[in-house]
Amino acid sequence: MIEIPSIYETLPASTRVWIYQASQPMDVTTASHVQAHLIQFTEKWVSHNQALRAIGLVYHQQFIVLMVDESQAGASGCSIDKSVHFLQLLEQEYQLNLFDRMRFTFMDDGQVQTAARDEFARLYQEGKINDETLVFDNLVNNKGDFDAQWLKPLGESWHKRMV
Repeated sequence: MIEIPSIYETLPASTRVWIYQASQPMDVTTASHVQAHLIQFTEKWVSHNQALRAIGLVYHQQFIVLMVDESQAGASGCSIDKSVHFLQLLEQEYQLNLFDRMRFTFMDDGQVQTAARDEFARLYQEGKINDETLVFDNLVNNKGDFDAQWLKPLGESWHKRMV
């Protein structure tokens, strides 16, 4: 498990968040390498020549989460484009699929599971998942929501519309 840096606790709830989900879990070595790349990237990430107060973390060996405290310097279109380009490079180097928004991730017996949209709907119809199944809401956009609502019951999530 990757240790969460102490800066995380000092970031305000308004910190901007982007979540990228790999289509399948990374092995431990890959997750560790990706985490090292995230540290290097966020330490040098700038917007209009101003350093961004940012962190990047790998969660559950499947999610890449970027956070920027915009109270000091906001993430501009160009800096966001740089982060997307960086993630595309990671995707190529480690054969990750980080931009498939039609895969849903949920918890099943304490394990992170991922399913394509149609499979997710089928699992619901078959009763293998239900309104109490915890799903990852990768659309949260700030740290406060990430901390409180990233993982929530399917019945309380936008995912409900997809089943």
